[in-house]
Amino acid sequence: MRVLVVGGGGREHALCWRLAQNPSVDRLFAAPGNAGIAEIATLVPIAASEAKTIADFAERESIDLTVVGPEAPLVAGLADDLEARGLAVFGPGRDGARLEGSKSWARWLCDRYRIPAPKSKVFDDFPEAARYVDQLKPPFVIKADGLAAGKGVVIADDRTEAREALKAALVDGVFGEAGLRVLIEEHLEGTEVSALAITDGRRALPLALARDYKRALDGDEGPNTGGMGGYSPVEFVDDKTEAQIVDEILHPIVRALEQEGIRYRGVVYAGLMLTADGPKVLEFNARFGDPETQVILPRMQANLTDVLLACVEGNLGDYELAWTPEACVGVVLASGGYPGPYQTGKEITGLEAAGALADVQVFHSGTVARDDKVVTAGGRVLTVTGLGGDIAEARERAYEACSLIHFDGMTYRRDIATAAGRGAT
Repeated sequence: MRVLVVGGGGREHALCWRLAQNPSVDRLFAAPGNAGIAEIATLVPIAASEAKTIADFAERESIDLTVVGPEAPLVAGLADDLEARGLAVFGPGRDGARLEGSKSWARWLCDRYRIPAPKSKVFDDFPEAARYVDQLKPPFVIKADGLAAGKGVVIADDRTEAREALKAALVDGVFGEAGLRVLIEEHLEGTEVSALAITDGRRALPLALARDYKRALDGDEGPNTGGMGGYSPVEFVDDKTEAQIVDEILHPIVRALEQEGIRYRGVVYAGLMLTADGPKVLEFNARFGDPETQVILPRMQANLTDVLLACVEGNLGDYELAWTPEACVGVVLASGGYPGPYQTGKEITGLEAAGALADVQVFHSGTVARDDKVVTAGGRVLTVTGLGGDIAEARERAYEACSLIHFDGMTYRRDIATAAGRGAT
């Protein structure tokens, strides 16, 4: 079987790592991949954004299954192009990817199908949006409508900060087209959790819950990022709440997409806030999360390839997933300055020593091999994960591995999965 994974981040490394464990996968490709993926797959020098070129490659190489990692190629219609050529693809088409590509459309779906979510209003005019802010009480949640690499959300503590965020998006265009429309949203109090499900368009097959850390600095301070770490399972979510998440959010969004005439085969990701009134949807994504995937897949006992194929074939049926009772904690090592400007090309040392530790996996994100060295090539560079009998043991292993790795400017949060940090917002 010939499999192609599209993307080059930690999520894609984790996907390749699990897919490579299946003996039926005799050729594994990644476009464009990274230095870590290169150890288990053949790298194809095609950017994830080059949808047509990727589809040409998949057709030419008779790829049996393409797994699309990032959101941008899905929103651009890569899955549609592959399906039009008769090729199997895991990931929704352009119409389904609107779930992530347009936050206003996702909110419309929630309202139409009574999926619990915060109240919100959409604006494309700065003066009108500023006047609306004057009617509300802080804090203010302001979101770019389109794709902004996980950085298009601002939680403003006062009206001045809110107006600055609105001006940056609507007037200054800091998010490009993605920010020409914004949502001003009700601020929710509670604890965040990530709920993912694989769906064949009819059934939602829930994955293990995970906890993600979006803020750059310890104590959930600093700007939003693409994610600075995470862990699974989420011990503060009881069985009743988990059933609520499945019954009131995951199943309903799959039914909503079907009712809208959308053939959706891939991952539905719900970023949730657990409030006093129950779980509510902060955002939907149309793909595996990053870094959630890096802490979920090490716990999966099922054959990932079989699950993805069943999904693509529309045949999830009564498929059930099994999970190891072990916990997994992941810590993202980032370039200095991220999510702002940062330098690349810094040599990374200690990878072999860290990877040799028991129950540790080092997933590459922004790396490239150069002159027999691995160097940094992005903002988020590595996700270092540890497995353990409980969260504390898994955390200890992950941070022990982090201590062995070095590159100039390396930064990471020291509070991922701490007792105090696990329930933080």
